[in-house]
Amino acid sequence: MADTTPGTSDRHLFLNRELSWLAFNQRVIEEASQATLPLHERIKFLAIASGNLDEFFMVRVAGIKQQLQGVAELPADGMFPSEQLAAIAERTHRMVDELYRLWKSQIHPLLAANGLNLVSRDTLTGEQKTAARSFFQSSVFPALTPLAVDPGHPFPHLRNKSLNLALVVRRVDRRRKKEAGEASLAVVQVPSVLPRLVPLPSAVGATFLLLEELILMHAADLFPGYAVEQAATFRLTRNWDLDIDEEESQDLLASIQQELRRRDRGAVVRLEIDTTSSTIEAQLTAALKLTPADVYRLNGPAQLQDLTAFTDVDARPENRVEPLVPATHPTIANAESMLQLIAQKDLLLHHPYESFDPVVRFLEEAADDPNVLAIKQTLYRTTGDSPVGRALMRASENGKQVAVLVELKARLDEANNIAWARRMEENGVHVVYGLIGLKTHCKVTLVVRREGSGIRRYVHLGTGNYNPATARGYTDLSLFTARPEIADDVTALFNLLTGYSTQPNWKRLAVAPVTLQSKVLELIERETNRAKKGEPARILAKVNALVDPLVIRALYAASQAGVEVDLLIRGICCLRPGVPGLSERIRVFSVVDRFLEHTRAFAFGVGNQADVFISSADWMPRNFHRRVEVMAPVEEASLKQRILDEVLGVGLKDNVKARQLMPDGTYALVPTGTEATPVRSQAVLLELARRGPTLPIEPVLRHIASPLEKAPEPRLTPTGSL
Repeated sequence: MADTTPGTSDRHLFLNRELSWLAFNQRVIEEASQATLPLHERIKFLAIASGNLDEFFMVRVAGIKQQLQGVAELPADGMFPSEQLAAIAERTHRMVDELYRLWKSQIHPLLAANGLNLVSRDTLTGEQKTAARSFFQSSVFPALTPLAVDPGHPFPHLRNKSLNLALVVRRVDRRRKKEAGEASLAVVQVPSVLPRLVPLPSAVGATFLLLEELILMHAADLFPGYAVEQAATFRLTRNWDLDIDEEESQDLLASIQQELRRRDRGAVVRLEIDTTSSTIEAQLTAALKLTPADVYRLNGPAQLQDLTAFTDVDARPENRVEPLVPATHPTIANAESMLQLIAQKDLLLHHPYESFDPVVRFLEEAADDPNVLAIKQTLYRTTGDSPVGRALMRASENGKQVAVLVELKARLDEANNIAWARRMEENGVHVVYGLIGLKTHCKVTLVVRREGSGIRRYVHLGTGNYNPATARGYTDLSLFTARPEIADDVTALFNLLTGYSTQPNWKRLAVAPVTLQSKVLELIERETNRAKKGEPARILAKVNALVDPLVIRALYAASQAGVEVDLLIRGICCLRPGVPGLSERIRVFSVVDRFLEHTRAFAFGVGNQADVFISSADWMPRNFHRRVEVMAPVEEASLKQRILDEVLGVGLKDNVKARQLMPDGTYALVPTGTEATPVRSQAVLLELARRGPTLPIEPVLRHIASPLEKAPEPRLTPTGSL
């Protein structure tokens, strides 16, 4: 299908991936600007938006810049690398300016109003100056290394995301008491091992000085015999992607370790600098070989993520959301054995509303059960001290066969995964690193248990990582089942990952990179054909990102045939919804709220006849072609209905935190009539988990919605707030 509608070129069928991601980050900033949110929740969103930009430049912008020097991979919208970089620069400069306007005009004054004073070095009292001097001499000065920049001292190598000071210094002739000689540039790295917020004496509340401000106060101590004429704080962002030839690597773990050591020498792609010195900015830009578009002037503290430290010194409940208390269904809480419970029926958990503990309990029980023969698991990301990893090692110590696929190439988590791989190998776990050229991104566990004269297999399939920490902040699904045909497929999957095996004929699972994309296209086409016959047809999907051109074209065709399509897409969406003659039956919504929307769930069909799936994969080319992913059917009728009503249905009812994608790529508040009941989906789901998932959803919607008639951003009691 070259042109979906007459006169519409391919370039205009798709939204640009990078600009769509920036639109998502804009929605995060909008949350930080919500005056009805508690102070520390606003700071959290400010920090998330800033950290998101770091990763965007380290990976996406760095990759596009590399294309300028080699072969360009044009996205579906047809933008050339130079066009993308220009559009990104224009958008991100505006975004950074907005972030700092928000900091300057709202967040910083709110901190002060709450007795949390972040002051500058020019406003300190005598007592505070004395305390600052004492702390500098005892704890900071010994850790500093002043670096000259001159013909004998080339510009130093500075680490990615490190905070630094650039100073213009000039020698002082002490006899004549005046400056002599030419000005020179010097650099001082701000130690990352020291706290960014330096506490000072305070008559009221708590007062802090930024560490870089403290160093600048005493910069003359670092350069005896020199006068400091100018100073600026700056920060670098480097290309942080790994470049590994897996086919040539004899030892993938060693190759990644070596590449990690080299990664900090990646090309600089962004310079963030305060607005105090144009001279220093020009010198840094030249030294780092950057263009003016690569320079971002900050009207406030660099690295806004560090300001979340204020939450550690301010415990007042009114400044934060109430703590999350995930629910555990009584059936699970009262069960003596997770394995026995799964043997009776399939189970579905909706995190973080429902606790991740049953997933850990499932593994711990399997590790200690004398009848369990083997445990197999994929591990993409986990915590530094993971109960999941400990359970796997204990299982090995108990004599079970334990095989774990640790994905060493999990972006920005490589070092942590290498450490886990080493620990598990030392404890007898058989660790493998996946298939050459592919990331193993699926989240699957297989437990093999001897029962009677045979064996039974128990499976966990997740949409999120085996990470108890992120399971408290990300929305995800966990499906437990002992269905033989799914267990057959999972067994075949692990044989494929750990040994030599040809692709099996999958019975229930769709597995990337072979059958997942074709299965999704087949299901979309089935609904398209139903609509063409005049039959009811429906597609519901919840993913993090929709980028794949073939899937987008198939959805356009479905819309034109009469299929009603509703998509919940947290981040990137390259599909243009609502275009007459192209996509007028497609609606796209994005929810940004307290928890990161991370669930992947799909329904094809109408009512009880719908086929429902969960998956580890977004609808992106990388997930379909460069990763090992799994999409699994949900076959238990009550669980299917729960996903339709709760996971998809409640999300589509959100008219408080949801934004709707417009055809031009912008997002707007979901339109509501004056009589519409305000619905905040995450609040509804928290309350639903507290009351129990068997409760009808409509009464919960009414219960949650009623306070919204009085206030636009209610706080949910007594179980927590959003």
